[in-house]
Amino acid sequence: LALLHQEEAYGGEIVDRLAAFPGLAISAGTAYPLLSRLKRSGLIASVWRESPVGPPRKYYRLTADGEESFADLARAWNGMKNDMDQLLGTDVAP
Repeated sequence: LALLHQEEAYGGEIVDRLAAFPGLAISAGTAYPLLSRLKRSGLIASVWRESPVGPPRKYYRLTADGEESFADLARAWNGMKNDMDQLLGTDVAP
C-alpha cells in the first residue's frame, strides 16, 4: 500500500521497487496474488494502459478505502516504531 500511496504502478514496477529493500523484496509470483487479493478487498483498483514498449500494462492505484487503510497502518507502525525506539534506546546500533 505504501508504494501505491506514492503513485500508481504496474506489477513489475512494484516488484522492482521492493527489490531496493532487501527485507521487503518479493517475486512476481508473490506480488500478483497479493495485488489480486488487495483488489478483491477494495483497497486497490486497476486500469490497463498502453506501454511505450511491449504489451499494455495493468496499473494499480489505491482506492479511497486503500488510502484510509494505509493511513491506519502507517499510524500503527509509527506507534510501534516509537515504542521500540524508546525500549531499545534511540542510539542503539543494529
